[in-house]
Amino acid sequence: MTFIDRRPLDVQLPGLTCQGGSILELPLADRSVPSLSCLHVAEHIGLGRYGDPLNPHGTRQACAELGRVLAPGGNLYFSLPVGRPRVCFSAHRIHAPETIMEYFAGLKLVEFSGVHDDGRYVAQVRLAEFTDSRFANGMFWFQKSGERD
Repeated sequence: MTFIDRRPLDVQLPGLTCQGGSILELPLADRSVPSLSCLHVAEHIGLGRYGDPLNPHGTRQACAELGRVLAPGGNLYFSLPVGRPRVCFSAHRIHAPETIMEYFAGLKLVEFSGVHDDGRYVAQVRLAEFTDSRFANGMFWFQKSGERD
């Protein structure tokens, strides 16, 4: 497993490699990663909270970069706050679930689940169930079409 972050962990664990990098320029080859997780990261990109430059398109560009490195047939597990769109500067963005679908237009949605504002978890639901949420958790499982190399 490889962990990439602007602030790489200084830890030695068997099977774990930590390296510095940006989600906007991942140090990975095109179409090279068979399984990729991005959990509660993309909503922070471009808001300056973690030393990154201001970028109003940060989440969209991060999604494009994840799509670039995902291998054909690969799985992407992606989560972030969903609901009525807004920016809570400099903390995070909240995206409409449909916007995330637009950002990953080249990928197939395998499953969408989430946690409502009141803490209720629901599995395999329609995106519209979270459109009017205030600060819900959207969990997307995407797959890239095509054969693995």
